[in-house]
Amino acid sequence: MKVVAIGGGTGLSTLLRGLKHHVSEPIRPALLEPHVTRLTAVVTVTDEGGSSGRLRREFRILPPGDIRNCLVALAEDETLFAQLFNYRFSNGRGLQGHSFGNLFLAALTHLTRDFAKAVRVSSAVLAVRGEIFPSTLSDVRLKARLRGGRTIYGESRITKTRVPIERLAIVPSRCRPLPETLAAIEQADLITVGPGSLYTSLIPNLLVRGIPEAMARSKALKVYVTNLMTQPGETLHYTAADHLRALHQHAGGKLFDLIVLNNQPLSSAVRRRYAVGEAEPVVYDAAEIRAMGVQPFFAHLVGANHVARHSPRRLAQLLLNLAAAQQRAPVARTQTATS
Repeated sequence: MKVVAIGGGTGLSTLLRGLKHHVSEPIRPALLEPHVTRLTAVVTVTDEGGSSGRLRREFRILPPGDIRNCLVALAEDETLFAQLFNYRFSNGRGLQGHSFGNLFLAALTHLTRDFAKAVRVSSAVLAVRGEIFPSTLSDVRLKARLRGGRTIYGESRITKTRVPIERLAIVPSRCRPLPETLAAIEQADLITVGPGSLYTSLIPNLLVRGIPEAMARSKALKVYVTNLMTQPGETLHYTAADHLRALHQHAGGKLFDLIVLNNQPLSSAVRRRYAVGEAEPVVYDAAEIRAMGVQPFFAHLVGANHVARHSPRRLAQLLLNLAAAQQRAPVARTQTATS
């Protein structure tokens, strides 16, 4: 099975951490079934904050942070060397706040003059089980039109806004994906989007010309994995259907066959903790989702720790099982409401 996972932030790395145990290679057999013969991660490159933002401004490279998270998640052995990539300097003039992995990618980019090659070399160093591509090699920024007509620029400002976002765009708009990304999408059996921040991790990938079009043409099973919680500002009070609608609107049409929803209750302690930050569990309105031509699928997906996060192995297993079932008995591509 060939899988393409699209996203960014902790959501994508969480999913990849589960999927890698299914990757089967000639010298490294998979630990779990169904087997994945090719795993491709397509990662957003619009981050402007923290270590990534500083390196982006000072060295004019693509932000390495989300790429680094994916490298570590797909590493063959998440022990010392993978931990080294995530090591963050707590002091030192010029070093404080930077992670070793971000600096490693920045140095490799300057040595090779090619960010994509720097990612490939880093992948070999960490023996990652899969391949990782930035969604574009262009230096892009996010632009958001807010309710009321005001426009703001940059991921950092977008994540802090409390005004509803009406439309997202990337600047420049004519950026292109890597040919390898389009080939992977074309050949995929399963394409996933999410979990992750709707407007800063997921939609930016769909604004890269060629990616949503390739997804629409692909015969793969296309699945959107909904977040467990809303996000302050970005998606406050959004239902699952609101998330899905925003994805389809920005992609230029319907993309997904299935939407995966968690129906495992969160503890009252977790809910209270997130409520302090104005986050709440995403409401799942199945009838409205079906009316959009997308089939909802419910499962228990919360991890064992005391945060609202997906279980990597449980989520990966579910998605691959859905794709395997699709291969055995193809589901109807729902253009109208399904039941």
